[in-house]
Amino acid sequence: MVDMALKTKREMELVVLIKGGGEMASAVAHKLARSGFRVCLTELPSPQAIHRGTSFCEAVYEVEKEVEGVVAKLISSPEGVFRVWKEGKVPIIVDPDAAIKDSLSPDILVDAIMAKRNTGTKITDARLVIGLGPGFKVGTDAHLVVETNNSENLGKVLTTGEAESNTGVPLAISGLTFERVLRSPDDGEFRQVKKMGDLVKRGSLIARVNHQPVTAQISGVIRALLRDRVKVEPGTKLGELDPRGDPQLCHTIRPRARTIAGGVLEAIMMYLSPSIHKFDDVFIQTSAELSRCPRD
Repeated sequence: MVDMALKTKREMELVVLIKGGGEMASAVAHKLARSGFRVCLTELPSPQAIHRGTSFCEAVYEVEKEVEGVVAKLISSPEGVFRVWKEGKVPIIVDPDAAIKDSLSPDILVDAIMAKRNTGTKITDARLVIGLGPGFKVGTDAHLVVETNNSENLGKVLTTGEAESNTGVPLAISGLTFERVLRSPDDGEFRQVKKMGDLVKRGSLIARVNHQPVTAQISGVIRALLRDRVKVEPGTKLGELDPRGDPQLCHTIRPRARTIAGGVLEAIMMYLSPSIHKFDDVFIQTSAELSRCPRD
């Protein structure tokens, strides 16, 4: 049993900056916010998440987005971060370069963009830098890496090496993988015919891209679907079907995302351990050192 006396208030108010506001980033933000950390998200001006029911990046369009009881709120400048924290919400800012880190000085930075490559994160961006999935090497790009591949190592905290390469195989549900995924047949404007949460039969028309039909290969619920009128390219992932047919699944964090978020929390708690950790040649500072960091 954890001795709560070992956890200072300052430790539980550590600032975590998360790059990305899509499904995986949102699951991480949700878990860390519920665990008492002060979390801030960065996003692109026009995010294109398909799992919109569980992605905080929807706040870029709607100002606020709730995911399982946690609310993210869009801010226009770094000054809004502390105001939103006081409201008990998670601030999210349009900031493709994550420039807010210079003024926010996060204790922990999590790259959850899930680009399968490092798009600019440096190991010096925070005292603890965590990378999700392929593209990050421990000791070079990040202090720790969390496995995101659908394998036996899903959610594992890596203290050496790199994450597994992406297989490109969708998560199997009821034995179905590629059949569940909706992809663009052409380039052009994506136009919805059905909505996320709708129940459809195999062969149902779900959307059109440049007047070409996008149809369901299986029966089920439209669990994920791109926002209407988004420009797409051939092969772009447009959505997912779930054969279990439960519309509530659209607003439920998926087990894979929850497992990855648990890996991030584990990585942070490893960092906050009372003893000094040394993962190969990567030095991780102790919680005592962090507690000396002044906060507003």
